[in-house]
Amino acid sequence: MKPIVQISLDLTNIDEALETAAMALRAGVDWLEAGTPLILAEGLHGVRKLREAFPKTPIVADLKTMDGGYLEAEMMAKAGATHVVVMARAHEETIKCVVRAGKDYGIGVMGDNLGCPDMVAGAKFLEDLGCDYVIHHIGYDERRGISSAGKPMPSPLDQLKEVVSAVKIPVQAVGGLSLEQAIQCPKLGAPLVVLGAPLTIDADAFKTADGDLEASLRKICAAIHAQ
Repeated sequence: MKPIVQISLDLTNIDEALETAAMALRAGVDWLEAGTPLILAEGLHGVRKLREAFPKTPIVADLKTMDGGYLEAEMMAKAGATHVVVMARAHEETIKCVVRAGKDYGIGVMGDNLGCPDMVAGAKFLEDLGCDYVIHHIGYDERRGISSAGKPMPSPLDQLKEVVSAVKIPVQAVGGLSLEQAIQCPKLGAPLVVLGAPLTIDADAFKTADGDLEASLRKICAAIHAQ
């Protein structure tokens, strides 16, 4: 698939999220993500507000679903989400429920392999159960905790080649990537590029980063779309 740029709205205020989303779309971003902090703070209301403001833009609801899969996906679909996220560490019946809801409501299902003992096997497991996309994800706490213990910080690039080779569905690499690394993801076989903490968001405060974010995003989007 052609490269897609997704911005993760990892904010806790819907007004700031709407402002950031509008700026991102002006800069060339393709998809919006209602990040987990935004969903925790604003819930379905936040997704509805995004859909009202941006009626034609794909919206990913990063639910990180672990149980109650059908209901969670159904609720977000009815609120206006076009994609939902389910975790590989959930029971396979939960993943199947999310996949079934995806078919019933015409939304995409993104399976997240965060925390899997075998990340490659986790990605394949998600594909086999019917997910439409794989999120190859090294978590925020995982990265920071390992680094603070004096060990090398893990990166999704460490096994990205193996994950891409293991599945036939599109892959997204998430977790502590630098701007340069994120821009290179399509060339590495991961066409869904997510920009979020710490690229465009202050990861510790969950607020928009300082500086001319729109100009920076425009350059980043152009570089990714050119591949």
